[in-house]
Amino acid sequence: MHGFLFQASVYLAAAVIAVPIAARLGLGSVLGYLLAGLIVGPVLHLVAATDDLRHFAEFGVVLMLFLIGLELEPRALWDMRHRLVGLGGLQIGITMACVMLAALLMGLSWQPALAVGMILALSSTAIVLQTLSEKGLMQTGGGRSAFSVLLTQDIAVIPMLILLPLLAPGTSASIAEDGSIHLPDHGEEHAMSLVEGLPGWGVALVTLAAIALIIVAGIYGARPLFRHINASRLPEMFTAVALLIVVGIAFLMELVGLSPALGTFLAGVVLANSEFRHQLESDIAPFKGLLLGLFFITVGAGIDLGAFMSEPFVILGLALGLTLLKGLILHGLARLFALRKRSRMLFTLSLAQAGEFGFVLISFALQLNILTQGLGQRLLLVVALSMLITPLLFILFDRLSDQLDEARDAKTPPPDEIDEQQPIIVAGIGRFGQIVNRLVQSVGFKTVVIDNDMKTIELMRRFGIKGFFGDPTRPELLHAAGIGKARVLVVALDDPKAATKLVRFARRLREDLFIVARARDRTHVYALYQAGADKIVRELFDSSLRAGRYVLEEAGMTEYEAALAQETFYHHDRETVRELAKLWDPNIPPSENEAYIRRAQELEKELEQALFQAITQRDTDAA
Repeated sequence: MHGFLFQASVYLAAAVIAVPIAARLGLGSVLGYLLAGLIVGPVLHLVAATDDLRHFAEFGVVLMLFLIGLELEPRALWDMRHRLVGLGGLQIGITMACVMLAALLMGLSWQPALAVGMILALSSTAIVLQTLSEKGLMQTGGGRSAFSVLLTQDIAVIPMLILLPLLAPGTSASIAEDGSIHLPDHGEEHAMSLVEGLPGWGVALVTLAAIALIIVAGIYGARPLFRHINASRLPEMFTAVALLIVVGIAFLMELVGLSPALGTFLAGVVLANSEFRHQLESDIAPFKGLLLGLFFITVGAGIDLGAFMSEPFVILGLALGLTLLKGLILHGLARLFALRKRSRMLFTLSLAQAGEFGFVLISFALQLNILTQGLGQRLLLVVALSMLITPLLFILFDRLSDQLDEARDAKTPPPDEIDEQQPIIVAGIGRFGQIVNRLVQSVGFKTVVIDNDMKTIELMRRFGIKGFFGDPTRPELLHAAGIGKARVLVVALDDPKAATKLVRFARRLREDLFIVARARDRTHVYALYQAGADKIVRELFDSSLRAGRYVLEEAGMTEYEAALAQETFYHHDRETVRELAKLWDPNIPPSENEAYIRRAQELEKELEQALFQAITQRDTDAA
């Protein structure tokens, strides 16, 4: 009943049922996975022990860090050095010291107290990064700071694993005269190692050699390898090579005693500038998502409800106390490093839990007899419970963010009284709207400019350009600006949702109004098209076309041929957008809309034919 296929079916069924429900309720996928594991494990007892499966599922964390590394160029990592060393180092040091002090006050001796400090100083890389990515918070100030701390923690696991044997009672660990560390023999088969028994300088040399091998192979070996695989025309080989890179590097890191996640992250950074980066991402992402989900399920299934129910208030109190303590430390560091209010709140709430590496350290400390079985079981529950609380903290962040927005809106000064009406209304006066407004006014036409950024309006006024402060999506402001009589409405708002809302309202109000709208991307073009915009201008589209024309000229085309290709591409793309807008469904991702994909492929072939015919016809005319 508890065979592999049965357990796999239970895990997959639990995920398929629980995660969509949790996502629909706004709880996020991570909490859905955790609850699914809690139900099939300690509640219904449908699955057996999860320790072995958890070790397998932890490979999802390795894959995730590899993908994150692919998103970071080495220069970006160097720019993060102050956060890595300062913010991350202080968080680990201060949290270790505070937790150790609390453990000493509870009666533990200094060795287990220090071990507990190391275990609880870490946060959950898997949960935090997955949730930040889901919510689109990775590139915010708080998200980048949280990532820096998590990366520092992953690095810190290495010296922690080295230090733990020195805390073992009796003669469980010793340092020889040559500086090598000898671990106790627990009667278990030791994993393969390239550094076991080496002196300290030998360990350092082997470790540096492994890191250097990853960097050199990534710089000089990856491109020839992928070109060779690409020549085979076998798509599955790309997937095999991508997995081989990750698995091989993880294995090498284990051989030298380093974190597999750290090694694969480094490999990802090295390959970030590779032309095969996107192919790697698309091949690895499905495995990462599945294994991460499995990992979260095993965390939920591994919670010992019996041990929890024997002392629920103690365990819950310890978990909440840990969350509060780490939250206070993180909040103080966020203020010290001058994070803004919203980023400070995100940074604090996202890292105020224990992490999956805590399971590894607890297991190791139990083997070394640093922790008693009772203390180890209690720590396992605290770590798991704090991880279970984390998605709720992200929900709290969402609520507090909404309150901050409401408070900001409440403090916002009242909109200006619009005392003039002109035939052209410009809604939004950022980089895009400024150029449009300058051109129109320079020719001699009058405009009414509305923007909800007071600083931008004040800056315009200093240069003698009149503008009105207010939210352009508010009907009363549009009526005051003369929307009932205007000939043209220019929608140049930064927020795509606000821009679509404004276009939809203006079109309902007046069928004859000519609306020119700025679009963030192609998907936004479709939304604006359905909302009723007459002319839609995509950000960067024209400048990208001009850059492409320069490339063609440098590649060997004449200026005329390059301009002809640019013009043909421009007109064909406009027709393509109109065609695909009819098939676009806001409720279906484009990658899952079969009719959309099929028509897009057909139109791409038509573009190639149109370009070929245009150039060929030109050569025929010239002859």
